[in-house]
Amino acid sequence: MTTSQRPQRIGAHVDQDDPLAHAATRNADVVQFFLGDPQGWKGPVVPASAAALRDSDVDVYIHAPYVINVATANNRIRIPSRKLLDGHLKAAASIGARGLIVHGGHVNAGDDPQVGFDNWRKVFERMECEIPVLIENTAGGGNAMARKLDRIARLWDAATSGASDPSVVGFCLDTCHFHAGGEELVGLVDRVKAITGRIDLIHCNDSRDAFDSGADRHANLGAGQIDPEHILEVCRAAGAPIVVETPFEGQADDIAFLRKHL
Repeated sequence: MTTSQRPQRIGAHVDQDDPLAHAATRNADVVQFFLGDPQGWKGPVVPASAAALRDSDVDVYIHAPYVINVATANNRIRIPSRKLLDGHLKAAASIGARGLIVHGGHVNAGDDPQVGFDNWRKVFERMECEIPVLIENTAGGGNAMARKLDRIARLWDAATSGASDPSVVGFCLDTCHFHAGGEELVGLVDRVKAITGRIDLIHCNDSRDAFDSGADRHANLGAGQIDPEHILEVCRAAGAPIVVETPFEGQADDIAFLRKHL
């Protein structure tokens, strides 16, 4: 079977205690997890199952902590953010992860957004990337770097211009975030690829809240406010691996739904 004929790999964001066991209970081809407290500043902890993860046929992605904001002009946040991002990137590479997902961040009210884009360029100028860094679109905030497509285009130009190898800059498309951020899902993949040329991972989530609400609240597929057909259209058009970041109790059903309809 050629790569183009290979079925899309589908999985879930799981707890970090035993990712392979969680993959098995969900019948998942892919797992995503944190390497520590997503709301904390401590460095990554490589799981005891690292060797098993490297040897398994389950694709692994690591999500960087939410506190990371490399775009900000605030040195007390930006400098620790770069250090934490670099540490997670090295740890993710050590367990054979296919990418490290990180949010686009934001600048403070009144700051020139160009400062944030320049700070992203500096990240890739200064950081060694053994695996791709997958920048994820975010749901809310007027000062966000990656809520709207026009901002994503500027971020992408800055990041790829800073990287000695632009292939290490990747994109993670979150369906809930784009819906809540005010971007229509119909035709979205073409609009994103016109900017990035690639989509490396799909965060396939329904949204508890309304279009353009700015609220990052995920729901199981079919239980939120996004038309399931629009979610499926994004998945089909992107053709990338899929991770559901939905409530744990419904993830197996979400994966089964995607397999049935894709």
